[in-house]
This record gives sequence, structure tokens and C-alpha cells, in this order.
Amino acid sequence: MEPINASQQMLSVAIADAAMLHAAAMPFILGGGVFIPTAESYRLGDEVFVLLRLPGETAATPVAGKVVWVTPKGARRGCPAGIGLQLQEADDALRQRMNDGLAASASVFAEQETYTM
Repeated sequence: MEPINASQQMLSVAIADAAMLHAAAMPFILGGGVFIPTAESYRLGDEVFVLLRLPGETAATPVAGKVVWVTPKGARRGCPAGIGLQLQEADDALRQRMNDGLAASASVFAEQETYTM
């Protein structure tokens, strides 16, 4: 997963395939969440706007979220630096598309490590 463009309050990211979706998904977050790689500094509770493109989609979906996870540069297992965003209630369609993508490949990536837990 590569950041397309990054600035302090707006990020754009494309999740290229099912393996990256599995690694970035944060289903343990209330309402769902997604890991966004970035070298920018954020704090827990920061509000961030992201343009997120899921595998197989040509258009990015605008997502507003709250930072609930921070992975600093040089973290364990070589995980990329980035933030975990908690999805808002209005992101039901995005959450469903993510869940559909995860369900379709659950058995394939069940043992693969993620960017967070």
C-alpha cells in the first residue's frame, strides 16, 4: 500500500489488492477502521480527511476519521509508519465494501500479519 499524496490534514491512499486490504483493515475498532501509511505526525484524537481507493475500484472514497492508532517510524516487525482511522457512522457503504473484500479472501490471508495487531 503506497501513499499517493500526503499533507498534514489530508491523505490519499490506494489499497492495491486483497492482501493489503487484509493488512490495513482494523475490524477490532468500534465501527471499523483502516490503517493509513504516512510519515506525517498525528496524535490520537486528530481528525483526518482521507481519499481512500479500495482494490478493484477506480474512484477514491472521501473518508473523515479520527486517529485511534499511531505506528511510529521504526516500529516492530518493520511495520510501516502510519495511523489507524476509526470510520464514522456515515461510512456504512465503505465499511460494507471493505467487509465484502475481507470476507472474500478471509481464508487466504488468515495467517498473514497485519499493519496493526
